[in-house]
Order: sequence, then structure tokens, then C-alpha cells
Amino acid sequence: MDDPKTLVSTDWLATHLNDPDLRILDGSWFLPQMGLDAKATYDAKHIPGARFFDIDDIADNRSELPHMAPPTEKFISRMRAMGVGDGHQVVIYDQHSVFSAPRVWWLFRLMGKTDVAVLDGGLPKWEAEGRPLEDMPPMVRDRHMTVQRQSGLVKDVTQVAHASKLGDHEIIDARAHGRFIGQDEEPRPNLRKGHIPGSKNVPWDALLSDGKMKSPDALRTIFEGAGVDLTKPAITTCGSGVNAALLAFALELTGKSDWAVYDGAWAEWGMYNDLKVATGEA
Repeated sequence: MDDPKTLVSTDWLATHLNDPDLRILDGSWFLPQMGLDAKATYDAKHIPGARFFDIDDIADNRSELPHMAPPTEKFISRMRAMGVGDGHQVVIYDQHSVFSAPRVWWLFRLMGKTDVAVLDGGLPKWEAEGRPLEDMPPMVRDRHMTVQRQSGLVKDVTQVAHASKLGDHEIIDARAHGRFIGQDEEPRPNLRKGHIPGSKNVPWDALLSDGKMKSPDALRTIFEGAGVDLTKPAITTCGSGVNAALLAFALELTGKSDWAVYDGAWAEWGMYNDLKVATGEA
């Protein structure tokens, strides 16, 4: 089911590719150790008309934490410069099927924009189907943008610590199981191993099948199988806030709307010794 507010298929995008108010964003981002350059790949080939959304640049660079959500003024400025504004239907894809595009979807939601969807299967599916690609940058015209920040969609470390202590939220961690239980090393230096006390583990890749999002019923089953009580409000987390947005996106697909992203994620929690850490199974 295509929903221009959450998830659309490659067929849907192909049908609407030439709509005047459609804006396509390449929201690709890769972990540093992967050794991949998302912008270089975008420059070489992208869906016609797509702009590159740099998750590390369109961020709060005053913070020492990676790619924290940007101030509203910076978001507006960057979007206007990319020709994205009011009245546009936005579709976001990435080069990793579905990996980082939901982070961009969440940023738009955080800014009060709801006409925004993720492309199911991303660039790999689009390319495998023989659909058009180009290497030319799009013609950009400035477009006015207004935002209304939805502060309830993001949590800071104090709020997460409070939720962990009270147990009144489900805290869901998207990291690989070995990292969650404290068995594997963290990819970022100087971080402790383990997880937020009381959190549950739903590795991000469990939500996908052949590079596409699983059905809402299957997603619901995965969350419940991990011990998540879907009647409680949820806080999603991960390593640095990217896959936390994928968990939030999956929750939205199940029809759950009372979720928020812990933006600092383990890059923040794992750094401070005064925050409790749990190891082993949830």
C-alpha cells in the first residue's frame, strides 16, 4: 500500500516522477568504517531530479555528538537552498535499500512536515528494475519553507534516563545483538559496552526483507517478539540516531504514533560513566 506520508513503492515513484511538486532526496549515509562516500556515489548516479541530503551537514554542528538534529533555522536554510519547501511531496531514498532514509523522514516530521515518504527498497531496487538514473545535478529554484518543530518526537538524555528509571516507556535499541548485550566492541572509540537499563533489542535489519520494509503485521510481531509492549509510548535508540529513526519509522508503519527518537543514542549514553549500563539479555 503506497502512502505518501510514510512509504511508497518504486512503481509509485515512477508514476509521479515528473510531478512538478515532487522533490526527491538521496538521504544516504554510511558508518565511517564502511569506507563508502555517499555524496560521491550520488554524484555518479541518482534518481532523476534527486538532491543530496547530507545527514552530517544538515545537523547541529555545535554539538560534539554526531549528526544531531539541526536547529530549525538551519534546516529551513538548507532546504530552501535545495529547492525544497512548502507544498512539496518529498520522497527520500538511500543507496542501502532502507537504512538512513528514515532518519531524513524523521527530521522532516520533527520539523512538522508530513508529506514525506521513504522509497521502499531504495536505489538498489530502483536500479535493479532498470529505471532511469542520471549524473547531472538538478535545476534548483528557491522555495519558501515554514516549519513547526514537533518537540515530542525527540528525547534528550535526561528524559531517557527518567524513562529508564520509571519504566513508563519502552526503550527500543536498533543495534546488533552483540553490541546490545555488551559482547561486541562499539565502532566508536571510548564508549562503554552494553545497553540502557530496561531497553529491548530490535536490530534494524530484522525489519527488512530483501531490502524492503516488512509488512505492518510482521513488524508488529517482531516488536512483540522482542518483549516490546506496544501499548506503552516508545523511545527508539541505536548507535548515533540513524537506525533509531528506522525503528520509529517501523513503529509508524504499524499504526503506532506515540514514539520519539533518542537523538544522542549510544554515542552519548555510552560516553558518560554516571549513566547506568546493563549487559546481557534484556
